[in-house]
Amino acid sequence: MARLPLIGDVSHVMSDGLEGLDHNFVTARIEDLVKWSRARSCWPATFGLACCALEMMATGAAHYDLARYGMEVFRASPRQADLMIVAGRVSQKMAPILRQIYDQMMEPKWVISMGVCASTGGMFNNYAIVQGVDQVVPVDVYAPGCPPAPETLMHAILTLHDNIQSGELTRRRTASNGGAGIQVQVPDAQGEQPVELGSR
Repeated sequence: MARLPLIGDVSHVMSDGLEGLDHNFVTARIEDLVKWSRARSCWPATFGLACCALEMMATGAAHYDLARYGMEVFRASPRQADLMIVAGRVSQKMAPILRQIYDQMMEPKWVISMGVCASTGGMFNNYAIVQGVDQVVPVDVYAPGCPPAPETLMHAILTLHDNIQSGELTRRRTASNGGAGIQVQVPDAQGEQPVELGSR
């Protein structure tokens, strides 16, 4: 059985988090507890793009009651959110802003693509609409429909909870270097040099 770290050698634990601990009975149970708590406390960002956002708002209202899943708090600041629900079509002008909001969210973070427009561009097969939000941010769960009913979004959320608790998503993020692998360029405040928002 692997030994627990002594007081003198906890510096690597502080810098590496749970990965810095030797795997044993105690740390395995702590890891399961952390996964369980992450799955039960997702805080979505207040972020809607088109008609799917109305269904997302209906899901958060009293009739469907997302508070059952620990998700009653839609955060207005991306720095306090760990779930992005991309609800609606993403225009080419909105893509850098969406990526910037994603980069500002706290780790670990998750993405649900809600509706056919966010997932594939939908009926908007033209130059102005991104043909799938997975070109901008890594998507964890897709919710199909035009627009998806609140029940569909709730099913996507429960699927996300299962994947978070199994650890599959964090393994996949580590293997893909933490992002979609897409480089998006946006100009800085003065409009001079472009700033790259790569995958993180």
